[in-house]
Amino acid sequence: MEESRQEQSALLTRQANVTAADLTALSASEIAQRIRDRELTAQEVVAAYIQRIEKVNPDLNAVVVPLFQQARAEAIAADAKQARGETLGPLHGVPITIKECFDVKGTPATLGLPHRAQHKATEDSPLVARLRQAGAIVLGKTNVPQLLLYLESDNPLYGRANNPWNRERSPGGSSGGEGAIIAAGGSALGLGNDIGGSLRIPAHFNGINSLKPTSGRLPNADPAGELLLPGQEAIISQAGPMARSVADLSLAMEILAAPGLEKIDPSIAPVVWRDPAAVDVSKLRIGFYTDDGFFTPAPALRRAVREAVATLRERGLSVTEFTPPDVGQAMNLFFGILSCGAAKGSNELLGKGPRDRRVGDLLRLSGLANSVVRRLAKTLRLAGQKRTAHVLANVGTRSTSGYWKLVEERNQYRKKFMTALDAGQYDILICPPNGGPAFTHGASYDLDGVASYTMLYNLLGLPAGVVAATRVRQEEECDRPKSADIVERTARKVEIGSAGLPIGVQVVGRYWREDNVLAVMSVLEQHFRAQADYPARPGE
Repeated sequence: MEESRQEQSALLTRQANVTAADLTALSASEIAQRIRDRELTAQEVVAAYIQRIEKVNPDLNAVVVPLFQQARAEAIAADAKQARGETLGPLHGVPITIKECFDVKGTPATLGLPHRAQHKATEDSPLVARLRQAGAIVLGKTNVPQLLLYLESDNPLYGRANNPWNRERSPGGSSGGEGAIIAAGGSALGLGNDIGGSLRIPAHFNGINSLKPTSGRLPNADPAGELLLPGQEAIISQAGPMARSVADLSLAMEILAAPGLEKIDPSIAPVVWRDPAAVDVSKLRIGFYTDDGFFTPAPALRRAVREAVATLRERGLSVTEFTPPDVGQAMNLFFGILSCGAAKGSNELLGKGPRDRRVGDLLRLSGLANSVVRRLAKTLRLAGQKRTAHVLANVGTRSTSGYWKLVEERNQYRKKFMTALDAGQYDILICPPNGGPAFTHGASYDLDGVASYTMLYNLLGLPAGVVAATRVRQEEECDRPKSADIVERTARKVEIGSAGLPIGVQVVGRYWREDNVLAVMSVLEQHFRAQADYPARPGE
């Protein structure tokens, strides 16, 4: 009896010591392990995360559908389950958040459309269900741009989300609210999706990690099912995890990509998930580039890639420079495919309700005949707005045969890109995740083209992740010359005053080899975490 009392006293002492620390700094993997070891309870952890959200969210507006009462009840049930000695899932008691566009039972999935505010999902999305079955506890849903159509996260229904590193900056989009609350310590793990960088750009802007799996790896059976743009049949919006540690991405993918997905969506390829821990990184061949030839990135992004390359070379890996083939052509295809028929369906969804300026202008252009848009682009080009003209020239409606012509051109481009990869026998590519650091609010109106670094891999469907790397240094904010081109001018404004903002590095792999991507991200994470300017946490 005395021994039992001593053991209980030791357990309480361990719990007190852990609770005294900041529980919200722990990774999802660490939380799950400590709960299993009875060093923490699910109730303690959930309470700490709710308290953190209540502290930071008034400034961030990242969590827009709080589920705190439900989360507390689930935490009580989780602790009772453990007390009964039942089998615990790999995320038992771990507090998570979900991007607003996914179905979570009893909550709206609006995509920022006010007329959908009263919508209530009748069941969880298949991927949300998998996370819950693994023991995760959903704290709430996070902010997005209207219709998920731009690289910030504000809309007429929920308002504007802010970046935790600088409130005058955006957390990115479309998974921006998710990126912001994870970075600020209000969530241990998140679920988002990505059709042009919507997982990777918020990870880069907020100083966290994310993974866009191979297109078609995970099902897309969500509200989006009724809100998809026609081009998303060719360029897939792919779900994926976001977290503060690469290990948490691996843990989440092991759950999300577990066998049985073909029962949810028969189009899902039955490809077995490979364990990143089993990868021999020393045998991988690495290619890299600091500039894709379409948009030159800010100095800090170029430095981060060079530092990643040096780290891998120090470990004895083969790392050589790679030139992605004709990224300008890839961007023509990306914008052309996604804008085909976009205006009609999106306008029906928007109805007579308020619309964001970026959405409204994009849909007006998408609704014009491509021939009309090309003439407008020519006028802009003559006026010196070459970058805007390049993007605009490929937007607009097309016939069915015109759409399929674009898809065939995409297929041919994909062959060209893979031939270039094969020529260097590359397993992995290292490159920037964007053309600049976190945007100032509203800058995305003129900066869609700077996302060529992520959009390329949506067009190709290759798996790609972003690992948090460094922060912008005072002396390297901007080396972009002054220009009359509005894109270059806006990019320069964004870069000036960016010192201290997070910078990520993008890691790209071959089809179905997310294990290689995560293994290399883990190596880079180990290096970058040891550096003084690693973006550990805003304000710290």
